[in-house]
Amino acid sequence: MEFTPTHIPGVFIIQPTVHSDSRGYFMETYSEREFSAHIGDIKFVQDNESRSSRGVVRGLHFQLPPHAQSKLVRCTEGTVLDVAVDLRKDSPTFGQHISVELSAENKRQLFLPKGMAHGFAVLSEHATFVYKCDALYAPDFEGGIHPFDPALGIDWQTNHEQAILSPKDLVRPLLADIKESLTFKL
Repeated sequence: MEFTPTHIPGVFIIQPTVHSDSRGYFMETYSEREFSAHIGDIKFVQDNESRSSRGVVRGLHFQLPPHAQSKLVRCTEGTVLDVAVDLRKDSPTFGQHISVELSAENKRQLFLPKGMAHGFAVLSEHATFVYKCDALYAPDFEGGIHPFDPALGIDWQTNHEQAILSPKDLVRPLLADIKESLTFKL
């Protein structure tokens, strides 16, 4: 596995080593040893999967402390534009985002530490998105930011007027409206 740090502290693009032959391919998508060496000790406790169609935008979601989650995300069918926004107030990249294309073809993964708002836009006809979390989902600690918050400047590579959002995501606040209540630390 190749771990590439991004401009946001703690966020890594991970490229698994793919072993291909006439039968197909094999790859390791997670290794406790590799993660400990590059990221630190992570204990994943929940795996999630979603399937969506073109134009769906999911996010930007996060879990508030003490139930904040680190995530290891990837796309196993189709293509998504994956986005993470740094919500750690003491981070030099607070409010900045990273966007990475994840697809079944490129097999790329993204690791997000606690304190990131996360979302993705489906760029293919359908996409299956899977991710590991190091904390269980706690509905009472769920938070979110409107994915089309103009201050974030995210190019979702999809038409905003035609994007398909959940009713909950349509009414999420802007980052400026929740900034003072955030307690994430770097």
